[in-house]
Amino acid sequence: MHTIWKGSISFGLVHIPVRMFTATQEKSVSFRSLHKKCKTPIKYNRHCPNCDVDVPWEDVVKGYEYGDNQFILMEKEELDAIMPENRKSIELLDFVKLEEIDPIYFDKTYYLGPGDHGDRAYSLLRDAMRETGKIGVAKITIRAKQSLAVVRVYQQCLVLETIFYPDEVRDAGQVPDVPTQLELPDKEMDMAKQLIDNLTTEFDPDKYQDEYRQALQEAIEKKAKGEEVVEAPEKKPERVVDLMEALKASLEESGGKKGKKGTKKKKAAK
Repeated sequence: MHTIWKGSISFGLVHIPVRMFTATQEKSVSFRSLHKKCKTPIKYNRHCPNCDVDVPWEDVVKGYEYGDNQFILMEKEELDAIMPENRKSIELLDFVKLEEIDPIYFDKTYYLGPGDHGDRAYSLLRDAMRETGKIGVAKITIRAKQSLAVVRVYQQCLVLETIFYPDEVRDAGQVPDVPTQLELPDKEMDMAKQLIDNLTTEFDPDKYQDEYRQALQEAIEKKAKGEEVVEAPEKKPERVVDLMEALKASLEESGGKKGKKGTKKKKAAK
């Protein structure tokens, strides 16, 4: 893994040297934009439409647009002056329970490995957090942005997850036409809960696959080998008359699946 940040975890008067690594990677099939005529990749230049010239990096400045085509310029020295001094520190502010934080707040995940001579302090914090069942709320500056974050234990590793500030999470009450207190028939509610029960299982991330990405990669590989790519026929959606009919059909299907799972478990037990 490539180290993307070096610093320390500030834990009271204790400083634990750590290195940060990207924990996740988005796997998607990316395409380049080509010139249709000659199939050459297109370049995107920093171009000033007013002067009609390409602008080199040394002539680029940062501006905050506070009005229509009106900007406040900020020089690098001005931005550096207000940058937090502890930009190389993960400052633990509080300890809370993980379940107290709604998943909507979570953003990006990073692994934290011990830095030079930090094994003992790293292990102490990790094991203490594991035994108390608590996670740390922290602040960290990454790439000129101060982020709120949490530090928690994942397997044998400390993990830092940046989280959104409260003013960055939109109010769910602004979503239009969301029903609040709608009276639902008991029979429909019982069937819905039974359907959930039938589909309840232990979470196994390995069983979920990105089927679109796999199909796209297969199609690209076939084209690369000169094979014809055949489009799969579109599945026609089943006609649903009403909610009750949909629940009954879903229960019948999920009940069959659950029966198969039970059969497998019995065979395994034998």
